[in-house]
Amino acid sequence: MKWQPAPSKMVRLFEVTMQSLPEAAKRKMFGYPAAFANGHMFAGLHQDSFVLRLSPSDCAAFLRLPDSKPFDPMPGRTMGDYVLVPQALLNAEGDILVWLEKTFAYAASLPPKKPKAKGAR
Repeated sequence: MKWQPAPSKMVRLFEVTMQSLPEAAKRKMFGYPAAFANGHMFAGLHQDSFVLRLSPSDCAAFLRLPDSKPFDPMPGRTMGDYVLVPQALLNAEGDILVWLEKTFAYAASLPPKKPKAKGAR
């Protein structure tokens, strides 16, 4: 299965949204824009979707929102704590910022990830 690049509209939305968290590290993950705190990815794009990583309790609350879904990058491979943001939430900029603050706080609360040694896989 070949993944499609994120639409330029989504990339722009991600960039604008991430301006609210200047302390977040931004880089690409699997070719998609992503944001990190303490070395942990907390937000990013995957194909035409905006993805957030939430604490277990916030994840459960988020999944009760209309049209929200767990992040399943490959069929049968659901990534725990990661959710797909419904389009309606993306259209309401203030609402996404509330969840973005929660996801950043969660990633920042995790122990820092140690960088991998160069060449290690």
